[in-house]
Amino acid sequence: MDLFKLLGNGAHFNKKQFGHDIELFQGKKASDKKKRTSSNAAAIDPKLRSKLLSEIDPLSDKPVESEPMEEESEDDQEKEDDNSSDDDDDDDDAPAKTWKTINNQKEAQAFRKAKRIRVYGTDIPNPFCAFQDLASEAYNLKPQLYTNLHNSQYKTPTPIQMQSIPIMLNGRDLMACAPTGSGKTLAYLLPILQDLDEPSKVGYRALIIAPTRELAQQIHRELVKISAGTGIKINVLTKASAASKSQNPQSRQKFDVLISTPKRLIFAVREKQIDLSQIRHLVLDEADKLMDLGFLEQTDEIFAACSGPNVRKYMFSATFTGQVEDLAKTVMKDPIQVVIGSRNAATETIKQELIFTGNEAGKMVALRQYIQKGIKPPVLIFVQSIDRAKELFHELVYDGINVEVIHSDRTQAQRDNIINQFRLGNIWVLIATELMARGLDFKGVNLVINYDIPQTVASYIHRIGRTGRAGRAGEAVTYYTKDDMQYLRSIVNVMKESGCQVPEWMLKLKKPTFQMKKEFKRKGLERETIDTTPKREKIKAARRKEMIEASKKRKRKQRQDAKKKMKKEEESNNDSS
Repeated sequence: MDLFKLLGNGAHFNKKQFGHDIELFQGKKASDKKKRTSSNAAAIDPKLRSKLLSEIDPLSDKPVESEPMEEESEDDQEKEDDNSSDDDDDDDDAPAKTWKTINNQKEAQAFRKAKRIRVYGTDIPNPFCAFQDLASEAYNLKPQLYTNLHNSQYKTPTPIQMQSIPIMLNGRDLMACAPTGSGKTLAYLLPILQDLDEPSKVGYRALIIAPTRELAQQIHRELVKISAGTGIKINVLTKASAASKSQNPQSRQKFDVLISTPKRLIFAVREKQIDLSQIRHLVLDEADKLMDLGFLEQTDEIFAACSGPNVRKYMFSATFTGQVEDLAKTVMKDPIQVVIGSRNAATETIKQELIFTGNEAGKMVALRQYIQKGIKPPVLIFVQSIDRAKELFHELVYDGINVEVIHSDRTQAQRDNIINQFRLGNIWVLIATELMARGLDFKGVNLVINYDIPQTVASYIHRIGRTGRAGRAGEAVTYYTKDDMQYLRSIVNVMKESGCQVPEWMLKLKKPTFQMKKEFKRKGLERETIDTTPKREKIKAARRKEMIEASKKRKRKQRQDAKKKMKKEEESNNDSS
């Protein structure tokens, strides 16, 4: 008789309770299987999915592929976390992870399918699987750049990086569409630095255009980190730098990479402060915004100013419409298009929620209730206009909330300081307009509140994309009123496509006409002033204001009468004398 079997008779091992201990011995295979089978994303019928996507991007006349996902292998189950590790992680002592190399088209197609990478174009290079691949002879990444990747805690490439970097290293034009927070910035910086190789005195060789100065500054910070030790010189074009560094031709030749907003760059080009004839790489970050009507004329002028014979053009964004794609193809040479996941969809790590408030006053009630329940800062709140941002700020600041407001009416120094304080955690709630909706990476943002419904689908995707970045979980809440109902359908489609549960009746909402969408995008809805002062207090304040005005008017009249009287007395005295 087996003594140990007899002693263990009746014993039970609770695998659920001691699951962490099982992983220590068996690895993550078992837990990964469970995660795959219990995904929180709702299963979507392929026909419904195609319909949703066509409504999200009504201008696109191309069908969007909806390939079924293959079950990922153990090697592909590494977390796509925008390559950055948490501060608490300590992977220095961990054993090196194994990775596979893609050797043929069949393997490349299977890998793309597993990573939800879709590509369009001719002669498309294979993706790579791990940053270690870049050090091989196939890519020959410079040792300094590889060291910088390691020092910056970049560990696992994201899908957009896996496919975009080989394409750019092969000298091809590129249009890349990937969700917010998926590592698009590194995807274009790394191959550009690889090609620039070392400092040169011929002038600017790479140009990166961003729609806002805040995004330009963020790109600069990332580029400084990745280019450390290479000697590559970077210039962010501001009012000050345009006046000092750029006017002197000798100073101009010291820089290799230029980062700028369109308006500032156009002014510098027209004043002959900047020479773009040596540009070899031109990047449009948030390309859909830069190709929109508000920026299109400026963008065209920038393309014309980059007069070099072999300018490679790259466009990156989280959203692309069919109209923007058609415009882009007119200025690009045999481009390759890369789409990660679904076109014009939000990342699945964001929990999205719609809250009906009835009217504008109900929004303030809902927001205060939300805050009273307890929010985990930092929090971003988006509104429709600068005036509404100021109004909401005055409401919340008197509630004792650590809140600030940022918009284009504030000075650049104020905006820079607010963003810095928000990053440091000194500001808990930041109220913003569309200025903050694109590109800016605040890794710690836990909650985004759309106080006013976004005016376009792209705006919605970019706004909520300030949370849930780099694979982290996030939450997005959108308030809507009865007047907003007619514009809700497109947002509901994005939510459904992203795996969020939405009521069936919302999917049956009437779609707005093209003219209604156009008008809503141009000026939004006319909304009531954000003011929760009781009506009685408002009446009192109005009466008090009227009394003050009447008093001032009486005093002015008294002064005028006194002057007239004095003048008459002087005239009578002169006549008598």
